Amino acid sequence: MIGVYDSGIGGLSVWKELIALMPEQSYVYVADSAHCPYGAKSPDYIIDRARAVVRFLISEGAEAVVVACNTATAAAISYLRSHFTIPFVGMEPAVKPAALASKTGVVGVLATANTFKGSLYRDTVMRYASGIRIVEEVGWGLVEAVEKGEVPSELIRQYVTEMTEQGADVIVLGCTHFPFLQEEIARVAGPSVRIINPAPAVARQTARVAASHAVSSAAAGAVPVREFFSTADPALLQRAAMAIDPALTPDHFHHINIQ
Repeated sequence: MIGVYDSGIGGLSVWKELIALMPEQSYVYVADSAHCPYGAKSPDYIIDRARAVVRFLISEGAEAVVVACNTATAAAISYLRSHFTIPFVGMEPAVKPAALASKTGVVGVLATANTFKGSLYRDTVMRYASGIRIVEEVGWGLVEAVEKGEVPSELIRQYVTEMTEQGADVIVLGCTHFPFLQEEIARVAGPSVRIINPAPAVARQTARVAASHAVSSAAAGAVPVREFFSTADPALLQRAAMAIDPALTPDHFHHINIQ
């Protein structure tokens, strides 16, 4: 079984790719929506939440965990890897493919404030974006909008225009909530701007990790487990997940208080 963890429903953008690639696998998902957004919270706060959520996922049978949250990856994945024995997959900033794809030499990155502060992001930029100008845009308010099921067109226009007016011909979605806004982001950016969602690459890495660590999947003929937990009202999580997989039922969704 694979655990998937995000500050809210954004990690479903990764879970969608996981079930497409590994439909036979069992998954348990936690949305820490009572504590969302993580974008401006302290690293210590995020580490405390990640530790508590991972303990819960392991208690539910997770043999590997996907930290499907860029902010939590930036703040907590080193801690998690040093304090737990199971493997972890985090969100990699998709700066390398963006740099390779850009024809103008300008790449826009739309992310949270804490993602930009993280050493993983900075190291990736230094390693793979030499000679590329990176236009960083903090997507204030976007996570909260996605958590409400909204598409904030004016905010999106503001952020995307800031990047494209500086020459960005590739935009990296640096938060797992943002693929839920990808259609509107692409519309505002225009057909000449490529939008990169790192979720498919993360799913492929998870498949490699699951294979190398012999993570068990459902037995032949058995129905894989699909369980979803939210630290807030699970109604939005339920709607978003069932839009991805209509075979899900309300019985798959639960409220949980994780301390």
